[in-house]
Amino acid sequence: MNFSKYMVPIIIFSCIVYACSTSNRYNSSSGKDEPVVIANDSLEYEIIIMDVGFNTYLVSNARPVGYYSQSYLESRNRLYTTEWNIRVLNPSRYNPNIYNNSIDYNPNVDYGYDVNYKLFNYFKFVEQKYRIKIR
Repeated sequence: MNFSKYMVPIIIFSCIVYACSTSNRYNSSSGKDEPVVIANDSLEYEIIIMDVGFNTYLVSNARPVGYYSQSYLESRNRLYTTEWNIRVLNPSRYNPNIYNNSIDYNPNVDYGYDVNYKLFNYFKFVEQKYRIKIR
């Protein structure tokens, strides 16, 4: 199987997550949240969300795993990523500190439940943290 076509999304996802979190680094030894890792070994990519509070949000605010169907999460992530990317392209209109990198979310790729669940909840977390509505 040729995994090179998935490397671009890996790099882009990683850049987005890294860029969103560069000013908010932390570690578990100081009693703060640990980074959330989203991985799908069969597609050979990994996303690391290091945004302070996201791990806590997943545990305390997010609906439990299995609450949403994968198709629901995929459809919401398509909408969220489209709007997110529009905002990235308009830094004079939208805060470039929030929307600093585009997300290459391909609706024809099966990222699996875990990736879609955590990506969906990251959008919800961003909405809550910055008191904005993405979709």
